[in-house]
Amino acid sequence: MPHLVIQGAEVATPDLKALAKLTGGTRIERVGPNAFRIHDAAAHDDVAALCACARLDHAYVPAGRRLADFGLAVMDMDSTLITIECIDEIADMHGIKAQIAAITAAAMRGELDYAASLRRRVQLLAGLDESALERVYRDRLRLTPGAQRLVQGLRAREIRTLLVSGGFDFFTERLKARLSIDYTCSNRLAVVDGKLTGHLLGAIVDAHGKASELVRVRTLLGLERPQVIGIGDGANDLPFLRASGVSIAFHAKAAVRQATTHCIDYVGLDGVLNLFE
Repeated sequence: MPHLVIQGAEVATPDLKALAKLTGGTRIERVGPNAFRIHDAAAHDDVAALCACARLDHAYVPAGRRLADFGLAVMDMDSTLITIECIDEIADMHGIKAQIAAITAAAMRGELDYAASLRRRVQLLAGLDESALERVYRDRLRLTPGAQRLVQGLRAREIRTLLVSGGFDFFTERLKARLSIDYTCSNRLAVVDGKLTGHLLGAIVDAHGKASELVRVRTLLGLERPQVIGIGDGANDLPFLRASGVSIAFHAKAAVRQATTHCIDYVGLDGVLNLFE
C-alpha cells in the first residue's frame, strides 16, 4: 500500500484529516514544516479535487521508497531551478522581449520544434552587447524557492546533480559554481568583438540532447534508470524525464504533468525531498 505525501504553503488540520479518512490511511506522519505522509493510503477519486481546492500538492509514493535509493538528480534550469527564462530576459535588453517570449512559450508547450525555435530566437539577438548576459544574471536571475535547499539536501545524501538546459552555458556554469552542482549541459552563444553574433557554437542541446546527457552521466556513475530523479517543466524536458526512474513535473505545462510520476504545483523545489523516506 503506498503512502500519500501532502504538502503546501499551509496544511490545515481538517484537510489533512479529511484526506486520511478518504484514503483509509493508518497514520499521519509529519515529514517537514508543512509536509505530511499519510501511511497506507488507498487511491480515491476525491483526493485530487480536495487538494486542488486547498492548494496542496499530493503524491502517492510507494512505501519504502527512500531518497538514499537514488544516485543522480537531473533538473532543467529555466523556470525550474531558476524563476526566469533567460533568453526572454536577454531579449528584453534588446527591446524584443515580447517577440521572443511568444516563441519561447510556444516551444515550451511543444507547438514548435525546439532546435528551430532556439535558432530563430538567437538570430534575433544578433548585435546585442555581451554585457547584457551579466546584467541578466546579476539583476534578474533568481533561484526558485527551495532550490538551494534541494541541492544541499541531495549533496548531503551523496546524490550527484546534473543541470540540463536548452539555455546558455553563461548561466549554467555560474549556477554550477554557486550551488556546487556536479555536471551541466547547455548551449553556447557565439560572441565576436563583445557582441552576440546571432549564432550558437556546437550541437544544439535540445530535448534529445538533455536525455542523452542524462544517460551519459548515469552510465559514467554506474547507475541504472531507477536510480535517477528527473525534474522539469516544459515539453522539451519530456525525453529526459521519461529516462528517469522517478519524474517530477515542477509547476509544469499540462503535457508534462500527464507524463510524469509526480507533480509539484504549490510548494518550492525542496518539496522534492519530502516525497521520499
